[in-house]
Amino acid sequence: MVAKEDETVVVICPKCKTKLKVNEGKISEGGSRFKCPKCSTVLLVKKPSAVPQKPVDNVKIIVAHSNPSTVNQLVAILNNYGYQITTASDGIEAMVKAIKEVPFLMILEVGLPKIYGFEVCKRLKLRPEARGMKFILVSSPYDSSKYKREPSSLYEADDYIEEHRLSELLIDSINRIKGKGPDQKKEALRKPAETQLEKKSDEAPRPEMKPAPKPPEQSGDEKIERAKRLARAIVSDIYLYNTPKAEAAIKNETFNSAFAAEIKEGLKLYENRIAKEVRDQGDFFRETIREFIENKKKIL
Repeated sequence: MVAKEDETVVVICPKCKTKLKVNEGKISEGGSRFKCPKCSTVLLVKKPSAVPQKPVDNVKIIVAHSNPSTVNQLVAILNNYGYQITTASDGIEAMVKAIKEVPFLMILEVGLPKIYGFEVCKRLKLRPEARGMKFILVSSPYDSSKYKREPSSLYEADDYIEEHRLSELLIDSINRIKGKGPDQKKEALRKPAETQLEKKSDEAPRPEMKPAPKPPEQSGDEKIERAKRLARAIVSDIYLYNTPKAEAAIKNETFNSAFAAEIKEGLKLYENRIAKEVRDQGDFFRETIREFIENKKKIL
């Protein structure tokens, strides 16, 4: 089996299944022979044939988010503007669908399960199949009073929007990425609404609105997923706003000590928001930190 990663050809030995990485420049036009370092099988490696690049689809958008209610919100907004939406609930699914469907835009939750959203963006930017694809990162900062600024790096994404501002900023962001002006539909709707409010300002006050009904009780699995989502948001914010320091700490295996204050602060918020009955089912907070460190260590 032969696969191409940028300028490197990956060969899987048919006998022992060892993966070999061969620089494409070392392969002649007719193919070259290489010996498997594990079982000594001689392999004939040929240059992979060029695959024609599929153009991006200018009306297709992939929305990758682990919260179904946020996905529904985004789908409703984008459908109203004629976009075709494909959804994904984790980073692996998002990458597979991106290569298969080649949308012009991906909207990625920063703290996606399996592969974080900023890593999905970074990896796809390196792939020739994703050339021309645009990316918007969506963050849900766990401490809105602390994380007011944009992160110093967008991880080569084209924009960054905090989750609570999606309905306000998303369409303008997409128009800006596409080289268009502000959202004309929103502006047209805003002016009549403002005029209407002016006309009604002298009228009698409206009757008091009834409070919205409480959302349905979450199931046990939904509560656990909410806990994991919050843990991922905390970890991704720590990394996103302290990237150089975090990467150095991960390489030196000192992440927990280097960010002891931030982790303690995040844990306090996690315990305040997540019910004890859910926390008793597993240490999802520490587990998320361990998984993040291990996955990042492999990449680094």
